[in-house]
Amino acid sequence: MGKTTPKLVKPTLDKDLEKIAQVEEASQHVSRGLAPYGLSLIFLILAATMAAGAAMDRPGVTIIMAAAALAAYMAMNIGANDVTNNVGPAVGARVISMGAALAMAVVFEIAGAMIAGNQVVATISQGIISSSAAPTASIYVWAMMAALLSAGLWVNFATWINAPVSTTHSIVGGVLGAGVAAVGLGSLNWGIVAGITASWVVSPILGGAIAALVLAFIKEFIIYRDDKIASARRWVPVLVAVMTATFVTYLSLEGLNQITPISLPNALAIGAVVGIVAWFVVTPLVHRQAEGLENRNQSLRKLFRLPLIFAAALLSFAHGANDVANAIGPLTGIVEATRANNGSVASGDPQLWVVLIGALGISLGILLFGPRLIRIVGQEITKLNPMRAYCVSLSTATTVILASALGLPVSSTHIAVGAVFGVGFFREWYTRNSKRRVEYMRAKAERWDVEPKPERNPEEVRRRYLVRRSHFMTIVAAWVITVPASAGLAAALYWVMSLTVL
Repeated sequence: MGKTTPKLVKPTLDKDLEKIAQVEEASQHVSRGLAPYGLSLIFLILAATMAAGAAMDRPGVTIIMAAAALAAYMAMNIGANDVTNNVGPAVGARVISMGAALAMAVVFEIAGAMIAGNQVVATISQGIISSSAAPTASIYVWAMMAALLSAGLWVNFATWINAPVSTTHSIVGGVLGAGVAAVGLGSLNWGIVAGITASWVVSPILGGAIAALVLAFIKEFIIYRDDKIASARRWVPVLVAVMTATFVTYLSLEGLNQITPISLPNALAIGAVVGIVAWFVVTPLVHRQAEGLENRNQSLRKLFRLPLIFAAALLSFAHGANDVANAIGPLTGIVEATRANNGSVASGDPQLWVVLIGALGISLGILLFGPRLIRIVGQEITKLNPMRAYCVSLSTATTVILASALGLPVSSTHIAVGAVFGVGFFREWYTRNSKRRVEYMRAKAERWDVEPKPERNPEEVRRRYLVRRSHFMTIVAAWVITVPASAGLAAALYWVMSLTVL
């Protein structure tokens, strides 16, 4: 009996790269030619027209129209540079199509901006520099215009060169630079600035820690168990239920609280009830999906499709609650400043047409200019599969929602990258130190009657790190340069505007 020729199996990494390539090809198909630029121009005109209709009964309508167009431009840049963190993992894992992912992103981005975005909008529009700190309303308005334009130009440039910068850092840097140029250092709210800066350091670390903890749970209780499918049937509905309960609790505090006062215990009770309902609904779905699946990791990926879709939707909502403020925060300040006779802003809450410009602009940006950061976030730092992508999406959404509740404009890009690093570093540690993994691999080798794979020597282990260190400094450098670059550009733009307009 002759030897059977071994079947050539494509390496897992190659498969992952192909998935990411398919996502990029889908976006490139839409982005060919001049059509995206024409549609972008139409949207800018539409945004200005919406502003004219909303502000036709007040002075300064021309300024509001120009500010609306700039906010729409910034929103599209956010979509081109940021939103792939929300839907990229789910699309790359073939869990959801690009069209369905975009539709989901539109719905949840708008919902997040309208339901839970007010606190972050208020921080951007009034927290860093208040209109009352400016000598006149015109100075404040043109400072916000300079901030919007500088942030949009910087993010546009970064997207063009495929640099993973933060849109949040860009707008905060723009507001800082224009504010200093307009009213000086003493008029800025440095307490708010310090809080924002601290959140930028803490949030990626928190995102990485949450992602690592969730992945540790999945590895310990699902992946390295003798019967993976039975473990997944037990725990996947629990993960979805906990995620749903957390989201509903937050939604109760931020959304229902605007209609009727809701205490934290009541919000927790509502979340717990909805979480239990979700568990009852999801359990039969997961059991149906698990029928006939083989006891291997490839089967687990199928069972994590539903949690990954839930996590992507939750992350889109969180992104809408936090990052839409990067586009509409300055616009809200301009609208309110031109409304008040003395230039003071009575409210930091955005109007409906302002929110729509931000949310639709973000969605249009990702549709027209494609997922620019999928390769970096989903491929070049560490290898992601649906389970790891779920950990990244869930931890990013949870961290962004927490920051939104506190009114802190954090970077979803930074948190997502921090979560990816957290997943990768945890995998390195777990591979070397987990007794459960060692016992599982030994039992697996005994079942198949083969010799266990020999441990690699330390040099080989170092060379084949699961997290690619070379990208860490590149990403950090892109983060560090964003605030001073956008701040300097905003200050220069305000100086030019002051010479020509004021």
